[in-house]
Amino acid sequence: MKRTGMTLAMALLLICPMAVGACSDDDTGNGQPDTGLYPDGGDLPDGGTLPDGGPVPDAGPQPDGGTPQPVPGCPALEATTGNVVNVATVAELQDAVNNAQAGDAILLADGDYALDGVYLWIDTPDVELRSASGNREAVILDGNYQTTEIITIAANNITVADVTLREAYTHPIHVVSDGADTVGTLIYNVHIIDAREQAIKINPNTAGTYPDDGVIACSTLELTDTGRPHVNPTAGGCYTGGVDGHQARGWVIRDNVIRGFWCDTGLAEHGVHCWRGCRDTVVERNLFIDNARGVGFGMATSGEARTFADDPCPGVSGYVGHYGGMVRNNFIFVSDPDLLASAAGFDCGVCFWSACYAQAVHNTIVSTGDNFSSIEWRFDTSIGIEILNNIVTHAIRDRDGIGANQAGNLTDAPLSLFVDGPGGDLHLATGASAAIDQGASVPAGICTDDIDGDARDSSPDIGADEVVAP
Repeated sequence: MKRTGMTLAMALLLICPMAVGACSDDDTGNGQPDTGLYPDGGDLPDGGTLPDGGPVPDAGPQPDGGTPQPVPGCPALEATTGNVVNVATVAELQDAVNNAQAGDAILLADGDYALDGVYLWIDTPDVELRSASGNREAVILDGNYQTTEIITIAANNITVADVTLREAYTHPIHVVSDGADTVGTLIYNVHIIDAREQAIKINPNTAGTYPDDGVIACSTLELTDTGRPHVNPTAGGCYTGGVDGHQARGWVIRDNVIRGFWCDTGLAEHGVHCWRGCRDTVVERNLFIDNARGVGFGMATSGEARTFADDPCPGVSGYVGHYGGMVRNNFIFVSDPDLLASAAGFDCGVCFWSACYAQAVHNTIVSTGDNFSSIEWRFDTSIGIEILNNIVTHAIRDRDGIGANQAGNLTDAPLSLFVDGPGGDLHLATGASAAIDQGASVPAGICTDDIDGDARDSSPDIGADEVVAP
């Protein structure tokens, strides 16, 4: 049997290790300031190639503050081959970004950078912004709730890696298309703390252009108890979330830790939310901890949205918030008593709203309290949904009687099926006979490994974890 002894509390003492603006917009993706509630006046809205495989990264600094150690699935980025520009002050950093040339690698010396309103707009392609040491906890870009957006990406093939961003007034990272498509963004081993709005925002800034084909990997996005009172209170009272993508195609969000996105009043966006006509998003091998909502594809039923000439959802007529996409091999865990007792509580783990042909495969969704649904889908354009081999502690809901391909799911799962259900270690316990070898067969290539990169056998286990014999 593979490793099973790490509790959630232990995991959060470690780190996902590696070596080496604009105003806030509303959620129509049109670049306009926030105006309040969403169209229905109700709920808040629900590039580079990296190695696949490996476990979800651990989160947080090591107890001794020492050098992080590598984990499989999150290898160090290769050393830069570009023109190195070393910076050690805010003025040097701003000058390096403003005068960047294609191929520059801007390397930050260890230290705290108090931005105090300075923001970094990167509109030159093929630029890297990384710490020189590779230790993300040693380089802190601090917005002090004065800098609107710490880093805005408005060019192709931009890498942001190995740094910590904290206390942006809006979004610590904003990926926009500005006059042309923005493709090939890589956000890797970045620690984002206490954004006032969404941690990473992705949306067009110019009509007819799109921010596509990016990767967010091996990073930690979190809202802490200290930062929660600073959340933007507009749009229902809790305008925050992890990743918020609009009209974006082909993003991969993998091997991250996303935690704490909730408020005492109001309903936060999801840990990962892609809508307004996003397409082919892949959300895999992430650890979602204590968020009001886990993963959302789609949300609205009308309004501005991207469409596609190749008809990616045949048979669908009407507004589509998300086309296709895969949510697989994620642990989604909620146990914070304050979150569970909050006004909105834990809403849903995986939420497909106006999302055609979306798939939720081999996820584990556990709440130690109550929630409305572990997985749900609704609205009449959510056709072609597939819900396969998920293990959940609460309901799987077809909210509008649309129908879906469901197979191999285990609902109302007791916490005893997991190594430490109450503590958040959601690997299957040795005696979890209700889940081990009980999964349905899925089409080849959909989910060949598990959250740790272990291969699934011909009788797959239900959920994100595949028990491997010694």
